[in-house]
Amino acid sequence: MPQENALQFISAYNIIDARLRAIYRGKGSLNFSDLVRRCADHEPIVRRYEDDLIFCAKLRNVIVHTTTTERIVAEPCDEITQLITHIAELLSTPPKLRELKEKQVTGISAKQTVEEALIKIAKSDYSNLPVYRGEKPLGMLNNRRLVRAIGQLLSQGGAMEELLSLPCEDILREEDILRYYRILGKEAPIQEAVDAFRDNRKLLAVIVTPRGNWGEPILNILTSADIPRLLKYLED
Repeated sequence: MPQENALQFISAYNIIDARLRAIYRGKGSLNFSDLVRRCADHEPIVRRYEDDLIFCAKLRNVIVHTTTTERIVAEPCDEITQLITHIAELLSTPPKLRELKEKQVTGISAKQTVEEALIKIAKSDYSNLPVYRGEKPLGMLNNRRLVRAIGQLLSQGGAMEELLSLPCEDILREEDILRYYRILGKEAPIQEAVDAFRDNRKLLAVIVTPRGNWGEPILNILTSADIPRLLKYLED
């Protein structure tokens, strides 16, 4: 029904407007088209539908400003109504991390040596190695932590053999998790992982767990090398 299209169109438009203002988080009162242009810079869904959204803004103004209590003058066609409804759904219920294909997470036992960790990193080509005590992750061993441990040892006149024979747990630092990693639950939006790398230039990886708590099973590890894949997933 044409009139139903207009009502559905306006409802979807209002949902999108509210989501754009939440995404932008800026001060001042921007009009819808300006919001679209600002959000398109860092929101893949908005970027993909930027031209459509600006067109919808013009159509919305025609509907609102020409409609009287007696009749709706401008009536959106089925195609444009379905399009704006689809965009509203994408912005309201964005793709979640659980939808991504999980990687095979390579880890190492806390009691295994640093030498074994280096060999595993070299063979797996992963620069972020979870260290486990039993089935619980204890920390993350990465290239940065290894270089620091080597530097500290050499500055104190120690021999490399000392470091290589140490258990992995001895060189872990709790602050690394807070500084270089972001823990997200599998129900978090994919966009939140992309934003995490944008907001923290020192971030080494996003660690995905069932509920977003450290100590839970690690389901996935995303690094900056995954960003193009994440953006492609969002745009598709």
